[in-house]
Amino acid sequence: MRIGEIAALVGVTTRAIRHYHHVGLLPEPDRRPNGYRAYSVRDAVRLARVRRLTELGLSLDEVRDVLADDAGRELAEVLAELDADLARQQAELAERRRRLAVLLAAPPGEAEPVSPALAELLAKAPATASPSAALDREHLSLLDASGAVGEELYAVLGTVAADPAVLALYERLDELADADADDPRIGPLAAELVAAVPAEAFAAVTRGATRGATEGGGGPRELPGFLEALLAEYAPAQAEVVRRVMEAFTDTWATETKRTERGRE
Repeated sequence: MRIGEIAALVGVTTRAIRHYHHVGLLPEPDRRPNGYRAYSVRDAVRLARVRRLTELGLSLDEVRDVLADDAGRELAEVLAELDADLARQQAELAERRRRLAVLLAAPPGEAEPVSPALAELLAKAPATASPSAALDREHLSLLDASGAVGEELYAVLGTVAADPAVLALYERLDELADADADDPRIGPLAAELVAAVPAEAFAAVTRGATRGATEGGGGPRELPGFLEALLAEYAPAQAEVVRRVMEAFTDTWATETKRTERGRE
């Protein structure tokens, strides 16, 4: 193959290929008598690997390290890995299209870019004009988009979302909009909000955070920037309620995590 042909096959530019030659990611192939480079299937496979790895966010130096590890592998093994990469990409695209279909099917003004599991949870909540409930919904949508929470937790929270008593707690939080940070209503409301969350929710959070930790994530204590930004959304008395609730949740999460770790021993 000539450079234009391999570029078209892999989906990169000829300029990119020449750059990869320059930095040593792609060895210079043999040249034909007419001076044109002659690329092999192995070159195409290596170039496809470079493209996939850079698309995943790896730097060229990191790509070079991965390719060095591939040097002794059989061509069939590398091709199988490329095929698996493409299969994962297809699955991701299929999931995005499924979510898009949900949004397109919703009536005008009701579509919201959240996962189907969160959409199902929010649908269980009674209609309300509570600003605190709306803000909580936005925060949950943000966590949903980040992947910090998942379907298991949504399933557990289904009964909470549908409970009218929880809506009453949001309304009491609304009433603190103009209150001072030492208002006597803060403590009782925070305690009731914590009590409204079932124990199963903490177990679900623990399992999700444990899975996240294996992928480079962590627990609630490792989100100081998010928590600070979240508290800034509220008035002083409301922020104190939320702070106490989050503190209680974090302590309970830590307890559940230790219990889970002891269970593995």
